[in-house]
Order: sequence, then C-alpha cells, then structure tokens
Amino acid sequence: MEASIHTLSELFRQLGLPDSRADISYFIARHRPLPQGMALADAPFWAPYQAQFLRDELSDDADWAELVDLLDATLRHPGPPQAQPALWAS
Repeated sequence: MEASIHTLSELFRQLGLPDSRADISYFIARHRPLPQGMALADAPFWAPYQAQFLRDELSDDADWAELVDLLDATLRHPGPPQAQPALWAS
C-alpha cells in the first residue's frame, strides 16, 4: 500500500476547520500550549467527531497519523508555527 502524503491544510479541512495558513496559525496560537499529559484528542476545543477522528487515526496508524502527531507537537511547542517549515510542506 502506498502511503498518502497530506498537508496540514488538508488535515484541517478533514477536521472541518478553516484551512488557510493564517487560519491554522491562529488556531495553533489560540490553543497552545497543550498541557503535558493531555492527549491531543482530549483537548477541550475539539468537537466529539474531531476528537474521534484524531483518536482513530493515531490508533490505526492511519494515513493522517503523522500529521496528527505533528499537530500535537506543534500545539506543545512554544515558538510560532511559521518557524516549523515541515508544517507547510505539500
């Protein structure tokens, strides 16, 4: 099976969130820092369907798992999201 390559914008679209670079940067700035010890899917800002999607993707090591991990790390990182170019790779 060939691995799919997704972008952070596509992940946000999949979650039903605004997906422009500015929207994603705002979302990350607004919701960081994610408390240590809290699973990404348990964060209070997700709708139930979004949290379930995140859990499913991680538990199945599915297509989106790498980006979900990247989003998790970014929400815990103190610097601006623009400083992490891998987020915007296509």
